[in-house]
Amino acid sequence: MKKLIIILFLSVYILKPAMGIENVKKVYLNEAINAAIQNNIDLQAARLEINIAQNNIRTANRLQNPSIDAFYYLGASGRSEPRQLGVSQNVEIAKRKARKNLAESNLKLVEKNVNYTTFDLKMDVREAYINLVAAKSILDTLEQQKSLQEELLSIAKNRVSAHKAPDIDAIQAEIALNQLITQVNTAKVNVKNAQSNFNKVINDPHDIVYDSMDKIFLEENNFQEMLTPSPATVFPAFSQIMQRALENRYDVQISKQEIDIAEKNLILVTKQRIPDLQLTGGYAYKPGQYADNGNFNNGAYAGASLVNIPLFYNYSPEIQNATYKLRQAELKYQSVRNRAVKDINSAYERFLTAADNLNHFETKIISGSEELIETSKQSYEAGKTDITALIVMKQGYKSIIIGYTQALAEYYNSWTNFLREVNDEDFNFTENI
Repeated sequence: MKKLIIILFLSVYILKPAMGIENVKKVYLNEAINAAIQNNIDLQAARLEINIAQNNIRTANRLQNPSIDAFYYLGASGRSEPRQLGVSQNVEIAKRKARKNLAESNLKLVEKNVNYTTFDLKMDVREAYINLVAAKSILDTLEQQKSLQEELLSIAKNRVSAHKAPDIDAIQAEIALNQLITQVNTAKVNVKNAQSNFNKVINDPHDIVYDSMDKIFLEENNFQEMLTPSPATVFPAFSQIMQRALENRYDVQISKQEIDIAEKNLILVTKQRIPDLQLTGGYAYKPGQYADNGNFNNGAYAGASLVNIPLFYNYSPEIQNATYKLRQAELKYQSVRNRAVKDINSAYERFLTAADNLNHFETKIISGSEELIETSKQSYEAGKTDITALIVMKQGYKSIIIGYTQALAEYYNSWTNFLREVNDEDFNFTENI
């Protein structure tokens, strides 16, 4: 009975990690982006900044709290002065509205920053997804080459057994197979790392492990699935897209909003020179034993005072600093806009180069390579060529296929990088031609 309990316990313990496999969710790129937007913990924390900024508007729009005043004179003064109970209230003049305007401008800045964070997360997901798909594609290529090398080793052994080839053919084929085995093992680790990075970017707190769809690079509609234009597209000149690319740049919008904040801050600081008004009022009375006529006297009192008069200090340093900050914001806006043009141009050139390289692979390099390998294998099997030439050719073909996969990944990543620079995930070239 004890043995049965131990076996059941071990079965549950061993199978428990395997249950996590049921939580693996294969997704296309658009599904991965949606999952990150809905569940990413860092993005949820960033969105709370909007709530904080909204509360800051309420804080800025506050009215000053009143004070309750009581005056009770003691000693001889108590016989001549009335006793008072009242309220005093400070009234800000021309400051509350300016403070609220500044808080509202800060809210707009926070919203733009959160939108930028959201967009940046989408681009991070794209990049991590591309890297995962590329790693899986390279692993698939190496596993195919491993299968072909195992087949070649079998052919070599059969030829050696039939005394149609020297023993060194089998040795060479086995060495090449062992090399591929180590490359496959490394590729498997790379896939695991890429999947881990992919899930780290999504940052979903739920018990879900996200994975990319398999063999996307081999599908006919892979560009559509990867949310990327076909490399066969006729791309316009940079001058035709520059204006629209600048319109959506979050850093340009943020810099422009910082100018607005600096302007409103200067207005608020300048209005500190305006004195505030203090109003007081209440009830006053004097008992009969202290009154000259012997009667209980009572009534109301009211008063007004100007407070915080800028006589000894007129806020000149604060006003000067606010002016400097406004100038800084204006210079920053010019700098950000100038650098944005160069960054977009550089990203677009990289993308066009990646498209040319990918087209070159598809039209000049890939076509015919598989047929050449198959023909060479048959030629060796028939004894027309030696195994060294075939192994070298297979290694060259492997490099071509991996190079093509890397060219695809670079094409997708360069498009993602271009979207990062234009800050527009739905950028469409046809709208700019």
